[in-house]
Amino acid sequence: MATPPADWKLPDLRIDRDGDWYDEGVQVTHPGILANLRSNLKKDAEGYFIQTRVRIPVNVDDAPFVLTRIERRGEALHALLNDGSEERVDPASIRLGRGDAPYCAVKAGAFEARFSRAATFQLLALADYDEASGRGALRLGGREYPLARAS
Repeated sequence: MATPPADWKLPDLRIDRDGDWYDEGVQVTHPGILANLRSNLKKDAEGYFIQTRVRIPVNVDDAPFVLTRIERRGEALHALLNDGSEERVDPASIRLGRGDAPYCAVKAGAFEARFSRAATFQLLALADYDEASGRGALRLGGREYPLARAS
């Protein structure tokens, strides 16, 4: 294996609040490069990273993925993510974060996604809200899933 040049340094990778990737402060827009970065993203106790010959840390401002659309299909929730993928959402994984922004587990539970503003409104349209108590809930498949802040 070749040794990198002495002046080589790790890339400075970052994912902003909107799920956009940056390298050295420059937005990555090439679809193929973005797909490669997203598909190789991993997370462990030390944080987010991409593993090549070396571990390249990835700074994530909020969540690494953004849920851009959510809809009910029968008794299930389906979502479209900012990487173009579509998946079923476990309603039990939905939680409210800072500023009551909703989040849910994605990619087989490996990552979290923040709901976009549009997806947040779509989620609220699917939920029942009780003004008196200030509580909201999704009702799917005969079950109720409270929309509440994670403790």
